[in-house]
Amino acid sequence: MMMIHFPWLFPLLCLLPLGSTVMLVVRSRGSVPRPPSQTLQPEGRVLHRSKRDWMWRQFFLSEEYMGNNYQYVGKLRSDKDRGDGTTRYVLSGEGAGTIFRIDEKSGDLHATQRLDREEKASYTLQAQAFNKNTGLPLEPATEFIVKIHDINDNEPKFTKDVYTASVPEMSDVGTFVIEVNATDADDASYGNSARLVYSILQGQPYFSVEPETGIVRIALSNMDREVRKDYQVVIQAKDMAGQMGGLSGTTMVNVTLTDVNDSPPRFAYSSYHLSTYESAEIGFTVGRIKANDGDEGQNAEMKYRIVEGDGKDSLDIITDEVTQEGIIVVRKQLDYESRRVYTIKVEVTNTHTDPNFLHLGPFSDTATVKVTAKDVDEPPVFSRPQFVIEVNEDTPKGNNSVSYYIYFRTHTDPERLFHIDSKNGSITTLKSLDREVSKWHNISVLASEINNPRQRSRVPVLIKVLDVNDNAPEFAMSYDTFVCENVKAGQIIQTISAIDTDEPLIGHKFVFSLSTSNPNFTIFDNEDNTAKILTRRSGFNRQEVSAYYLPVVISDNDYPIQSSTSTLTIRVCSCDSTGSMRSCSVDALLLSAGLSTGALVAILLCIVILLMIVVLFSALRRQRRKEPLIISKEDVRDNVVSYNDEGGGEEDTQAFDIGTLRHPEVMDSNKLRRDIIPEMLFPYHRPSPMNECSDVRDFISSRLQENDTDPSAPPYDSLATYAYEGNGSVAESLSSLESSVMEGDHEYDYLSTWGPQFKKLADMYIGKDTCTSGLTN
Repeated sequence: MMMIHFPWLFPLLCLLPLGSTVMLVVRSRGSVPRPPSQTLQPEGRVLHRSKRDWMWRQFFLSEEYMGNNYQYVGKLRSDKDRGDGTTRYVLSGEGAGTIFRIDEKSGDLHATQRLDREEKASYTLQAQAFNKNTGLPLEPATEFIVKIHDINDNEPKFTKDVYTASVPEMSDVGTFVIEVNATDADDASYGNSARLVYSILQGQPYFSVEPETGIVRIALSNMDREVRKDYQVVIQAKDMAGQMGGLSGTTMVNVTLTDVNDSPPRFAYSSYHLSTYESAEIGFTVGRIKANDGDEGQNAEMKYRIVEGDGKDSLDIITDEVTQEGIIVVRKQLDYESRRVYTIKVEVTNTHTDPNFLHLGPFSDTATVKVTAKDVDEPPVFSRPQFVIEVNEDTPKGNNSVSYYIYFRTHTDPERLFHIDSKNGSITTLKSLDREVSKWHNISVLASEINNPRQRSRVPVLIKVLDVNDNAPEFAMSYDTFVCENVKAGQIIQTISAIDTDEPLIGHKFVFSLSTSNPNFTIFDNEDNTAKILTRRSGFNRQEVSAYYLPVVISDNDYPIQSSTSTLTIRVCSCDSTGSMRSCSVDALLLSAGLSTGALVAILLCIVILLMIVVLFSALRRQRRKEPLIISKEDVRDNVVSYNDEGGGEEDTQAFDIGTLRHPEVMDSNKLRRDIIPEMLFPYHRPSPMNECSDVRDFISSRLQENDTDPSAPPYDSLATYAYEGNGSVAESLSSLESSVMEGDHEYDYLSTWGPQFKKLADMYIGKDTCTSGLTN
């Protein structure tokens, strides 16, 4: 009989409750049970005790063994084995010799490879004991199964990497979307390795998933496709019943909301302006308008029709089924002279509505369409189809008893704006008219007969100037707008209106907007020729910005459309809790900081005084640091004595002694001035040059020596300037300073001896002298 040791049995026994009885029976195939033993009892009754047979069928082995040695499976031992080494154990079957090996002597069974239950879950083997000496089997072969014990080594996998699903928009909570499935390769019959739990990682709060089934459902009501169409939902499947430590896998579910008719058609504007020439033929396309419908496909199909208006007989509208636009066409030819603007009211409706969403309606909208007829230069039209004129026979040629001559009085039209034809009486304009200057013009026309001018009559002619849209609207008044520092976003700070000097036939209709996007303020058109200015944010600070300038564009609705941009000045002010303005000026801001006006004036006065002191101090320092007259020994300056006296010319011989400026040879001595007291006690005396100093060099040497030996010279280097003409000239000095005081003392005869170069000069002076002498005599 083959006996087996089960190493895996003891851990299992430890898991049983205390006091439990376990019986393990291992029976070898083909073995013959032993006869029962007999025991004699005292009463004489024989008791039979049967020897227990052990049955063994299965071994369990853990997969993914990570040890360095072979994994021990169990021990095989036959009761025929006497332990003398003559018994040899042989293993056969699946994996024998490759995966499983048995020790021939001891019967120990080992697994030589790491096994994976997901590849093969069990192995069927046969074991048999032989006698080494005889080679005969000791007992028949025994078959047993080795089962691979599962561990959680496989993560769940979804059947698809990406799922695609769709669900109608506005579906109720709990609406089925899709079911996702995941599988786990681990053993589902053992533990929780293959027990999966589904959860949602991305897609909340819009969707939910059932933990056990993997069914995805709507979790949020009123999901609008027009707001968001596509969603990405991430679903996770986790084994071990979702407990910590379990393995997980994820998949992506792309959910698309399909359309339902839950969006009514709406016009972008309440009023549309179109224009066409009055000569447009019937069926001509004036323009197109389109309403916006957030739905798509059949749910976005619309139909247009005219419900009312003074132009419904002249205009018609057709629905373009491809573009879903309303085409305005001419139904009846327009006439500029009879009507300038044709107005119709257009209604748009959905052709297919869903009863489940009628409460979101109404599924229709209206808009006003104004078509302006533009003038075309047309030929004149007779007032009647034919005219009948009666005239007497034998009427002379050109004779007309009722013929008259039209006389135009100019004083009724001082600006000469009009002209009248004297023959046919047609009145035309000479200058451009402006209705905003004068709406009416009153002139008088005189008519007289040609043959008898005294027969005349007078009639007043009133000319009304019709309006043309040539002026842009503007602010109705000058607005004093302010915003509080503690204002909240969305608060109204000003209501504005506009005026227009034009007078359209259908009345004024102004449209207000901002020229550019503004982060601080916005505008809301009330559609009654007024608009509200609102704040877009809170928390203004007048220390940072004291005023904002908001450009507002105002447009009219006449043809051609005129618009203008007006700037609204918005001051930042301090307000109380009720929104009433306290102050806006910078002075008030300083007052709020605790400074009065008197204190500010005192501070400014102190600043001015300090500045004056600084300037005065700087001037004094600059004066003290004035450079001396002589900085270095090489600095030589002129000594100039200024008298500030005005000379009388060469004839003025009383103020100065001109003789001192004459040629050195004729200067006798340096005379003192006779008009003022000399400044020096000992005037400097310049002796006449020596007769032997005939050239300039000797003259300079002589003057240098005189200055060096002069005791009255200044105690610093000075520059002395002399006017010396030299002795080299034949004519000696030509300066008039050497002339005598009286011109009569001059003799000019010597000029004739100077040569031809001075002939002209000699003729002038000798002739003058002769004339003078003659007059004297």
